[in-house]
Amino acid sequence: MMVLAWIGLLVAALLGAPLFVLIGAAALLGFLQADYDLTIVAVEFQRLGQMPGLEAIPLFALAGCLLGDSGAPQRLVRLSRAWLGWLPGGLAIVAVVSCALFTAFTGASGVTIVALGALLFPALIAAGYERRFVLGLLTSAGSLGLLFAPSLPLILYGFVAGQLGTDPPVSIQDLFLAGIAPGVLMVFAMSLLAVQAGRHLPPGPDFDRREAVASLIDARWELPLPVLVLGGIYGGLLAASEAAAVTALYVLVTTVLIRREIPLRRLLPACADAARLIGAILIILGMALALSNWLVDQEVPMRLFDWVQAHVDSPWVFLLLLNVFLLGVGMLLDIFSAVVILVPLLLPVAQGFGIDPVHLGIILLANLQLGYFTPPVGMNLFIASYRFEAPVTELVSASWRFFLVLLGCVLLITWWPWLSLALVR
Repeated sequence: MMVLAWIGLLVAALLGAPLFVLIGAAALLGFLQADYDLTIVAVEFQRLGQMPGLEAIPLFALAGCLLGDSGAPQRLVRLSRAWLGWLPGGLAIVAVVSCALFTAFTGASGVTIVALGALLFPALIAAGYERRFVLGLLTSAGSLGLLFAPSLPLILYGFVAGQLGTDPPVSIQDLFLAGIAPGVLMVFAMSLLAVQAGRHLPPGPDFDRREAVASLIDARWELPLPVLVLGGIYGGLLAASEAAAVTALYVLVTTVLIRREIPLRRLLPACADAARLIGAILIILGMALALSNWLVDQEVPMRLFDWVQAHVDSPWVFLLLLNVFLLGVGMLLDIFSAVVILVPLLLPVAQGFGIDPVHLGIILLANLQLGYFTPPVGMNLFIASYRFEAPVTELVSASWRFFLVLLGCVLLITWWPWLSLALVR
């Protein structure tokens, strides 16, 4: 009977059943097979609401949704263009930096492609960049920024890993610091491609001090946000959850009351968008906690480590195999689901090979970030296909050079732990 139940669950997965249903059903079947009281699943879900720091996720999500619905994308592009547009390949660098900063605050790369694509695509084409280059640039740059604070995937990894009692422990503050150098590396590598593509184009306008100052004044309410988040946390003034509350309040006041870009009639739909995003994350997280409890009870992570150790005798080989695995997962799952499902399994194995849990978090997110546009089924390929009205095959062809450059960055991040840990340990 249990075999038939597991087969039925596999069939449901192949037929496209919702992920939270599959995870919850797997947890129920596992506990039933182990002869546990099934109310333990409900208990695990209730325990989710008692975990410290959880409130940071919905509050940062709300701030990101409000910024996405305001005029912040346009001001961000204007600011980047005023300060970077005079460089060789300047407008393409503007696209890279703007996408990275916007994704960091929204936590969703698809939103970046949709929100900034309308601004950047025609501007890049008008500046003389080849259509193929522009499509590849915007498709790949849409996922940049997930390593920068206050990215939701960073916070989610910190929350999930923090429940596992690792040594050394994982904190959201450590992850915010650890993502800086790897994130800058990826933005710098993309900017070099932008410079190469723009070297034969007419130079951009000279640096205009008036426009630079005007762009700063225009973005005066958005510029304090990184200082508010990072300064508050690392200055010891705010915990991560308190920084999230202050950020959400600040964005709400500036977008609704000061700038008045989101009228009250649009405020409720914007909050509903954030609620849907967070609802999806939390229901998956609650089910995943129950499944993780069963996996730990059945010693699955230890068995997995024993199996890996029997076949892999080097942490470097393990990391290489991990990269390949995560790229495949990044194509098939959204980053939130992947973090919740994989961290309880992978973290004990990685620690067995002596890999720092904070470093593992950056490796995980860097790979999943790349998986967003990994051919042939990366999510961003289809979002960009819809946004730019281009065939997916054209976007796959256009994205290859960017994929290879960022893959090199991911390998460097993986095998050079100092990049992630220099500011942390």
